[in-house]
Amino acid sequence: MSDVTSTPMVAIIGGGPAGLMAAEVLSRAGLAVELYERMPSVGRKFLLAGIGGMNITHAEAHEAFLSRYGTRRAEIGRLLEEFDAQALRQWVHSLGIDTFVGSSGRVFPADMKAAPLLRAWLRRLREAGVQIHTRHRWLGWDADGALCLATAAGERRIRPAATLLALGGGSWARLGSDGAWVALLEARGIAVTPLRPANCGFDVAGWSAHLRERFAGAPLKNVALGLDDGPARQGEFVLTAGGIEGSLVYALSATIRDRIEREGGATVFIDLLPRHAPARVLAALRKPRGSRSMARHLHGQLGLDGIKAALLRELAPAAAFVEPERLAGLIKALPLELVRPRPLDEAISSAGGVPFEALDENLMLREAPGTFCAGEMLDWEAPTGGYLLTACFAGGRAAAHGLLRWLGYR
Repeated sequence: MSDVTSTPMVAIIGGGPAGLMAAEVLSRAGLAVELYERMPSVGRKFLLAGIGGMNITHAEAHEAFLSRYGTRRAEIGRLLEEFDAQALRQWVHSLGIDTFVGSSGRVFPADMKAAPLLRAWLRRLREAGVQIHTRHRWLGWDADGALCLATAAGERRIRPAATLLALGGGSWARLGSDGAWVALLEARGIAVTPLRPANCGFDVAGWSAHLRERFAGAPLKNVALGLDDGPARQGEFVLTAGGIEGSLVYALSATIRDRIEREGGATVFIDLLPRHAPARVLAALRKPRGSRSMARHLHGQLGLDGIKAALLRELAPAAAFVEPERLAGLIKALPLELVRPRPLDEAISSAGGVPFEALDENLMLREAPGTFCAGEMLDWEAPTGGYLLTACFAGGRAAAHGLLRWLGYR
């Protein structure tokens, strides 16, 4: 182990959006910034998230935007006070990249890509003097409070003026977010809320072999999904070999996950024909079908076929197909029992982490003065649609400003 280096600099651990944004703020304030990332390059999860179109934020009204953060609305709202969705768009523009608002309200770079944005950002950071060290894994603190880092050249210790942790959550370990930091903080006496999957898929008790073999991976489009105590959402989701996933499922995943944890399972209700009023469905089913099969009758009267018809057959009791009233009710609210969320590493994001109660108003750990936290490692969650990234960017800035205040900078 090398000798401890004592340099008047700030260390940032983690090279995702929160860490990089903190580096920008701190370097602009004139501090020497050293950023350490365990992976071979920074922003890996950011880049992968942008493969299908880089959804940077959302253009909906402020109050609706804040509502996406659930029980942490107040805490995230404070982070967004100085860097909200509109400020994020302006920041992207400052990198020379235009944005546009899609039909759903989601905001994208003009070319829909993450890589040009990240390249322009890293160029700005390097020009500001930020030193980025890859393949440096944080191992925690030594007995004297120095930061320990594992590198290809051996273990290294540093003692910065302040430290900002932006270590991500616990999903997509292959991109660097493995949640290994939880044990390091707990060893320091810092309570961490257990990490749980968010924006995730769910398993059912088991599909029939026919449904699994014929339709695993197929999308259910133009459907609605909801629980018994809330409004249904329209959109689409995907049937998997073991259950369901996709945007419509992710939007409800926090509620579904919490119910499974409380009750051991959760029943969701699928409206296979959300554009059809219940009376219209019932009237169609009451029409004589003559010698036609029920499958042909459903197709001819309601356009119900393919994966939707197969799912109806899978979940509805056989007796319902000779009772128009009962079948109509199931078409509009087909119950599906979900038994567990998919594993954390498969989730788009994670819930849990460092609770805000463990931090002061500067986002500094009360049990570790001089150590600040930002990004997905904090205990909050949000749906996809730009809300995750916006809060990570805003949190990185807020933690950096808190660090500057603690060091006496203005």
